[in-house]
Amino acid sequence: MEKFEFQSPTRIVFGRDTQKKVGAEVKNAGGKKALILYGGQSAVKSGLLAEVEASLKEAGVSFCSMGGVMPNPRLSFTRQAIKLICAEEVDFVLAVGGGSVIDCAKAAAAGACFDGDVWDFFERKAVFTKTLPLGVVLTIPAAGSETSRSMVITNDEFAGGWLKRGLINQNIRASFAILNPELTYTLPPYQTACGVVDIMMHTMERFFSPENDTDLTDRIAEAILATLIKNGPIALDHPTDYEARSEIMWAGSLSHNDLTGLGRSMDFATHQLEHELSGLHDVAHGAGLAAMWGAWARYVMPKAIWRFFKFAVDVWGCEADYLNPAKTALAGIEKTEGFFASLGMPKTLRELIASHNLSDLTPAQIEDMTKKCSFFGKRTIGSLVVLTEDDIRKIYQLALLL
Repeated sequence: MEKFEFQSPTRIVFGRDTQKKVGAEVKNAGGKKALILYGGQSAVKSGLLAEVEASLKEAGVSFCSMGGVMPNPRLSFTRQAIKLICAEEVDFVLAVGGGSVIDCAKAAAAGACFDGDVWDFFERKAVFTKTLPLGVVLTIPAAGSETSRSMVITNDEFAGGWLKRGLINQNIRASFAILNPELTYTLPPYQTACGVVDIMMHTMERFFSPENDTDLTDRIAEAILATLIKNGPIALDHPTDYEARSEIMWAGSLSHNDLTGLGRSMDFATHQLEHELSGLHDVAHGAGLAAMWGAWARYVMPKAIWRFFKFAVDVWGCEADYLNPAKTALAGIEKTEGFFASLGMPKTLRELIASHNLSDLTPAQIEDMTKKCSFFGKRTIGSLVVLTEDDIRKIYQLALLL
């Protein structure tokens, strides 16, 4: 087990009607005037936004609101949010939504404390040490951003087409996150399935590590995956099953607060490969992950057979064939793909393209995605198997052949 430091300071307020406590939580965190960020009209139509506003009023916290955060949150919108924060002298940012809203809130909270442009953080031209405090009322369990130290923003004004970039910084963890599973009852099945895939990926991309002496961390990850494999289908068949929704929501928070990666390297190659796919076609992140994972897994598996062997046996219960470990490893990959398909997710890139009525990827688009994923030749990705620009290109090409 490698050396590590672990800090997960986000206060979790879990259970029915907990959104009614948001005003007290903002006040306890020092907020006097909050900017409420949210996505579409669902927060308005469901009455959630009104509940949040009433709770803030009751706690004596003033506020302003800004809706319209899109999936794959845009840099242009984030800049508008920063302007509003400064104009209204906001001292607290409150995200009401899922990962896209939370990431936008994180970027805005950091950008409001910076004299330059917020995109400088994502271009690694600047590092921030100060942000406005922020809180979360979670409505979509998926990204785990409510407890993570990461955020992803899409530059929709980049000259070479949309550019999606992620950033990790301990200072952007939320002060608190309110988790009421009942708020997820009305999620469309597709969004529920995307969320389950995203949570699994956050866990798997920590599990697939070159370090093998992390038994406790492995078992925590395996437990989260088993919980999702059991409860994902239940939530799809019975959308108002409180227990299933609870398990998924809590798994999402635990999957991305770094607990499942302690003492080992993180991989996240599939996430980085998918970022360029959703940057190109604006597809749902979870669906893009499901479509890309099989190609990544098949490409790297021959160099990490025993890790995939362990995954197949311990997570999926595959037969442990020690004389032919590659057979067992492949069985685990196929089990994972089959589970994605059972949720209604695409298990290949071609299925994703067909389901979204997209045109086939051209060689020029694959090259563009490859360049962007490698930061134009300046980085490698992955840790289980380190992937160069040429490897990235080959995985995109393989994804079209499956």
